[in-house]
This record gives sequence, structure tokens and C-alpha cells, in this order.
Amino acid sequence: MATVEEVKKLAALARIKVGDAELEKFTREFDAILAYIGQLEKLELPKTGEEKPLLRNIMREDSVPHEPLAYTEKLAEQFPAREGNALSVKQIITHE
Repeated sequence: MATVEEVKKLAALARIKVGDAELEKFTREFDAILAYIGQLEKLELPKTGEEKPLLRNIMREDSVPHEPLAYTEKLAEQFPAREGNALSVKQIITHE
């Protein structure tokens, strides 16, 4: 079972602010996530050297759906801020 201190440490590592009121809720949710992930231990996987089930890859053929750059300028015109050919966005990640 996860403790409140472990959830605080995990939140700090993920750079997420978690209020004291939310700590109990997140501790319960963290336990539920760990229990769900624990189900992977029950999977029976083939041992090394055993025959593996047939796998097939379902992929579409590579093709060019439209002319390159056909929509680029039209999309860029709708963007609020540009610097030359670059689209400017608001900084959302800081290194504090």
C-alpha cells in the first residue's frame, strides 16, 4: 500500500503540485493503479526458445495522400504568432 509520503515524493519527481486535500485521494488512486499493473505478473508468456504465436503487422501502404506543403501556408496563416517560418507558442515548461 502506498503512503502519503510516497505520493508526495512521486509528485515532486513529476513536478506536480498536489494539495494536502488531494493527497488521500491520490494515494488511493495510486494503489488502484499499482493493483491493475500487478495483473501483468499473472500473464503467461512464452519462455525463451519456445515457439511464439504468429504475429502479423497490419499497416497501410506508404503513399503521399496530398501534395507536400499543400496545406502548410493555409494552416500557418491561422496561427496567432509567427517569427519567419516558425510558429511561436507560449512557454509552458519552466526549469525552476
